[in-house]
Amino acid sequence: MKIFNVAFNYTTYNKVAGVPLYNIEENPVVFNRPDSTLIKGGKPCFIPDDLGTVKAAAHIVVRVCRLGKGIPERFAHRYYDALTCGMTFTATDLLEQLRREGLPWHPAIGFDGAAAIGEWLDVGELRRHSFRIDINGATAQEGDSCHMLHTIDSIISHISRHTTLRMGDLVFTGAPAPLFPVCENQHVIGFLDDRKLLEFNVK
Repeated sequence: MKIFNVAFNYTTYNKVAGVPLYNIEENPVVFNRPDSTLIKGGKPCFIPDDLGTVKAAAHIVVRVCRLGKGIPERFAHRYYDALTCGMTFTATDLLEQLRREGLPWHPAIGFDGAAAIGEWLDVGELRRHSFRIDINGATAQEGDSCHMLHTIDSIISHISRHTTLRMGDLVFTGAPAPLFPVCENQHVIGFLDDRKLLEFNVK
């Protein structure tokens, strides 16, 4: 299983003082997380003590349902069958250090528990693709797929240009706003189209 993570896919995330950080109009920015990062089934996320500040982001997550390579965008909807609400974690201080030193990002984004997914909903059950993460009962982040710079179909098509998609691969389609801080002893609940799909504790 491969885990793809789209970055800067919402205008609100990709601007500082009104100036775009990256020119992503043509293609989405995609990186990979190891499959060992994934937690599911309500299992807790244990954040390592030595990572410094850790922040999180909410995503719509797509499940690939068939083998595909070089998929035209008009056919991309045939290659995923379910969506859920997901969450990713990033050790932000460590990430900035790695960027400055020109080193790979893996230590900051690839630790165990750095990605979580909820229960799956069939694509046909969904109406709007709005999503929300609540932390200890308060909304930490929310968004809607209608505000994506790159649609789900265009992301699937783009990834498949150079990487073969296989059944069970996951695509975290991007966060709608800057990362929000997380710490131990927090209770996380995630919603997709107002349906609670994700729930776990941060420890």
